[in-house]
Amino acid sequence: MRILGIDPGLQTTGFGVIDADGPRLAYVASGTIKTTGSQGAEIGDLPGRLKILFEGIREVHARYQPHCAAVEIVFVNVNPQSTLLLGQARGAALTALVSCDLPVSEYTALQMKKAIVGHGHAKKEQIQLMVQRLLNLPGEPGKDAADALGIAIMHAHARVSFEAMSKSATLQRKQHAQFRGGRTY
Repeated sequence: MRILGIDPGLQTTGFGVIDADGPRLAYVASGTIKTTGSQGAEIGDLPGRLKILFEGIREVHARYQPHCAAVEIVFVNVNPQSTLLLGQARGAALTALVSCDLPVSEYTALQMKKAIVGHGHAKKEQIQLMVQRLLNLPGEPGKDAADALGIAIMHAHARVSFEAMSKSATLQRKQHAQFRGGRTY
């Protein structure tokens, strides 16, 4: 199974593509999509930058043909404006993935750090080193690409667990908001 990991950011979005065959992982590609200094997107041109992210992720999908995607969940910053801008970049990434008909899973940075390094307060350099070791890379990937590869690795391992759980127990449907038939999910 080919997995695309995305570390969303408004200035730089990292991507990482891996192949997962059971517990074996193989590196396919990684890199970044940069919106600063890009033609057609100035620093204050938010719609232009979101368009670059959207098209860049669609291009990555077309080139590497992943079967599924995993995206990092945005945490809340001290600065609400930065959080809103990052959320919009994440929205552009999610929209691009869904428009390519990819199933998308989401993980927090804390979950990824625990899965890759072993603790949730790992530094970027530690993630880079562990991703390099786990994928047997000749050198350290860039920080954003390493986070994206970490998200993909996390999904490769979590996917196996989720599939095993779904085989062992059937999930019951719930009814919520019982007004006029309610919603079933």
